[in-house]
Amino acid sequence: HVQLVESGGGSVLAGGSLRLSCEGSGYTVSTYCMAWFRQAPGKEREGVAMIDTSGHRTYYADSVNGRFTVSQDNAKNTVHLQMNSLKPEDSSMYYCAAEEYCGGSWDLPVNYSYWGQGTQVTVS
Repeated sequence: HVQLVESGGGSVLAGGSLRLSCEGSGYTVSTYCMAWFRQAPGKEREGVAMIDTSGHRTYYADSVNGRFTVSQDNAKNTVHLQMNSLKPEDSSMYYCAAEEYCGGSWDLPVNYSYWGQGTQVTVS
């Protein structure tokens, strides 16, 4: 049974940094495409970043490219999202997602089968 648990959210001042983590169980991180999404109240869920099964190819939304970095730690079966130079518009609930059969657009929520419960990020 695949489970994802996010952690690392919190409140930070603009310009600050946070590191989100997504620990997986019931599967091996290196065999799944892993993505981060975010959703603010009243808005659609949007793709933030994705790392593929090789652990080397990454994708980012234009709004975070150059500020956020996605990585995976195979030994801990965990995916991280390092967020730097945070802006108030980055405030949102952040979700980790996993998909074994990758191939569709990385930033579409419908292309992921497994989701975490989310962790809140607030930038003021």
